[in-house]
Amino acid sequence: MAEVSFYILPTESLQDRYLFACKLIEKAYRSGCFCYVMTDTDEQSQIMDDLLWTFRAGSFIPHQIYNGALPEIDKVILIGSLTAPEHWQNTLFNLSSRYPDPGLQTARILEILDNSEATKVPGRDRYRQYQQSGMKLTTHKDW
Repeated sequence: MAEVSFYILPTESLQDRYLFACKLIEKAYRSGCFCYVMTDTDEQSQIMDDLLWTFRAGSFIPHQIYNGALPEIDKVILIGSLTAPEHWQNTLFNLSSRYPDPGLQTARILEILDNSEATKVPGRDRYRQYQQSGMKLTTHKDW
């Protein structure tokens, strides 16, 4: 059963949400975790792709947009709106408004929400779904 962590930011800024996600992704990468960043759209995937190159000077996180074709190397962060491929299912950063596919072999899901209703309402729905599925939930606030 997956462990789900909700990070609720005090700001309504979508940009702050994405930047916070980049910091957590970098932390995961530095600890040897090659995760999948789930988005709603190709545009959102591109935003995250661009930010992971530029969010912090000197930071290098190998990543690419996942379009259904597996990367040539497996030690890379994948970003996309498709279902995560098998090797990248262990840790999932959910920046989408959807509940992840329940068939995934996911050990950890990280949900990053800003303080806007557009983000919080679907986040609350996913929280209930995770709860009903019996997943362990933690919430982090005051970032």
